[in-house]
Amino acid sequence: MNIADICTREVVVADRDSSLQRAAELMRENHVGTLLVTAGSSGGMQAVGIVTDRDLVIEAMARGLDAARTEVGQLADGKLAAVQAAASVDESSATMKERGVGCLIFAADGGRLFGVVSLADLLAALAHELAALAPAVRSGIEREPAERPPLPARELAAVHIPAYPTA
Repeated sequence: MNIADICTREVVVADRDSSLQRAAELMRENHVGTLLVTAGSSGGMQAVGIVTDRDLVIEAMARGLDAARTEVGQLADGKLAAVQAAASVDESSATMKERGVGCLIFAADGGRLFGVVSLADLLAALAHELAALAPAVRSGIEREPAERPPLPARELAAVHIPAYPTA
């Protein structure tokens, strides 16, 4: 499975000077739970962090921060985990575990933004792959009796199971 097939290429961004209220509005308007926080520099826009809906709740709201006056950059600075776009699912999962994050940014050649992937995205993709394997297992189980005749019946040895009450 290629991580490029899983990641979201349409990334919603917010400038680090945007208010937390604007960040929440962007999340609602775009139906996302993650924003890439950016800042302008001489080289163009730079990613400086990620803010999630969870950050807004457990950090901003729980602390009573003023959503209209607090900048999103205050929650995002330093919270950035990125890997190359060619990274495997295993590498991506390992990075998430190592960094303790639920979202990764993928960089293309030259460090340009390629996309983002969340833990939920990875789980959905892996679940899809596992679901595709289930019919193969079922097919093998169903095919086996037709290809292999049953063995002669054997009597099972009398085995007492102590935890099972006898009547």
